[in-house]
Amino acid sequence: MSEHLTEDETTAAVPILPLNRGHWRDWLAGQPPAVRTWIEATGFSAEAGSLCLLPGETGTLERVLFGWDENDPWSWAQLPAKLPKATYRIDAPLAAPAADWAALAWALACYQFTRYLGRKRREWPSLVWPEAARREQVASAVEALCLVRDLVNTPSSDMGPEDLAQAAAELAVRRGARLRTIVGEALLEENYPLIHAVGRASPRLPRLLDLQWGDEQAPKVTLVGKGVCFDSGGLDLKTASGMKLMKKDMGGAAHVLGLATMIIAAGLPVRLRVLIPAVENSVSGNAFRPSDVLKTRKGLSVEVGNTDAEGRLILADALAEADREKPDLLIDLATLTGAARTALGPELPAMFTPDDDLAAAILAAAEEEHDPMWRLPLWKNYRRLLDSKVADINNASDSSYAGAITAALFLQEFVSPSTPWVHFDIFAWNPHSRPGRPEGGEAMAIRALYRMIARKYPL
Repeated sequence: MSEHLTEDETTAAVPILPLNRGHWRDWLAGQPPAVRTWIEATGFSAEAGSLCLLPGETGTLERVLFGWDENDPWSWAQLPAKLPKATYRIDAPLAAPAADWAALAWALACYQFTRYLGRKRREWPSLVWPEAARREQVASAVEALCLVRDLVNTPSSDMGPEDLAQAAAELAVRRGARLRTIVGEALLEENYPLIHAVGRASPRLPRLLDLQWGDEQAPKVTLVGKGVCFDSGGLDLKTASGMKLMKKDMGGAAHVLGLATMIIAAGLPVRLRVLIPAVENSVSGNAFRPSDVLKTRKGLSVEVGNTDAEGRLILADALAEADREKPDLLIDLATLTGAARTALGPELPAMFTPDDDLAAAILAAAEEEHDPMWRLPLWKNYRRLLDSKVADINNASDSSYAGAITAALFLQEFVSPSTPWVHFDIFAWNPHSRPGRPEGGEAMAIRALYRMIARKYPL
């Protein structure tokens, strides 16, 4: 989408003048009578998001007045859909953060998922890069966020475990990373029994994707993403409405690939590892069953309380492998529970970590990046809800309470107390369109996570 940001700085670019309510009257008073008359006739008063198109003497578009909300960086995303196709430039000095946001919001507002559309793509207007914008950083963020959206929006017919592996392979080739894939029965041979158990019922073989990049001696940053490419619920079958959005159940995998894109593009001094257990939770004669007791990579035994709590199972094996080499930072992202959405709604990812300093660093970055999230507690007293009479732990509680917390507590069992670890329970979807954030797949929390990592491991 960064093709809608241009280096063209010719005088043909139509200037956009951002105005807020505080300075609006002073600016208007200084304009020629004809301009004031035109503006008053249109009813423009610099309300946030409003536009006024000013014609020149020949009747062509000479200038755009834009009601700018300085406290809402997404306000720039309202412009592309409202303006005629042309090239525009911002006729005001913007400092780096504001300039970055103008470019980022504009580019993301031009996002379209058109893979299956026969009709012609919409043609969007272009914006000349704001002078102070950090172009490489913005372009990398646009690439990463659009990658997440594309992967999540793709239906499961074209985004199975093998397709997700192909997306990781393309990233590895494009960015100079190394990818190893463990497929099917090889998962048992290499001791990933939970990934195999969850995915074995599908003819699309389960696999573990292991992408690595960077200096082996650098600090280890490991990302783990849930890659359930479709979730039927297994034998504990979901309802039709519950299955409707399950193409997005690989949203965690999409997110870690997006975050990896930003880290590698910046050349951060880390040894990056990305682990994605990729499966399809299907129903067949060899599907795993409620009350089965499964082995895990860590050695713990898990009783299956519900086959629809499969995401935490595959993450458990991946987290155990990630934890084995004691990373300096371990992050997992997953579309894990409906309980997190009930608690926080679709726009706020739930963050869990036992590390207060890590939580504070991420939350500070989230505020700076306008990338919202909310920390929920790893309340130890709820661990008893996962007790099993026949195994070390149950994968699901019988209680209707605290579902997001018990899921996070389950994952915590597979991470050493000494490992700096954070878990995100995300929705990865916009149920309704907003400026720059169309209905469909959405990237959440990764801009904040990138800023935190870049600050922790500066160039």
